[in-house]
Amino acid sequence: MNVLVTSGQELRSLNQRFRGKDKITDVLSFPAPHVEWRQAKPLAGEVAISADVARENASRLGHSVAEEIKVLVLHGILHLAGFDHEQDNGEMAHAETRLRRQLKLAVGLIERTTERTLERSPADAGQSSNRKSLLARPSRANRRSS
Repeated sequence: MNVLVTSGQELRSLNQRFRGKDKITDVLSFPAPHVEWRQAKPLAGEVAISADVARENASRLGHSVAEEIKVLVLHGILHLAGFDHEQDNGEMAHAETRLRRQLKLAVGLIERTTERTLERSPADAGQSSNRKSLLARPSRANRRSS
């Protein structure tokens, strides 16, 4: 897989281009088209991470930017593996928690989103976070070259 760590504005641009959402986000995953694993160097896909959001989250949560990027990469890898937390009835959340604990990483994205949702007041319940994790599936023709 390829990992791009870039600015929040670049993630906003990618989010707009591939998902039609004009907002900054933390991580986007771009699964590669199906390939034969017998090929010399199969590619699972690409993950793009906002360094700006990673820095903000690390500061807010009290851990290093490097730790936050690892959390975001793990989340992106799970999307490349086919998980979709918006539709899988908790399967991705379970996998993320298990792997995060094995890797001794800080709290994962899905757990944070769940905690924020539980902490919201009823008046806030209809508002969505600008930094929720995303699954982008651009067509091969629209994918960025690395």
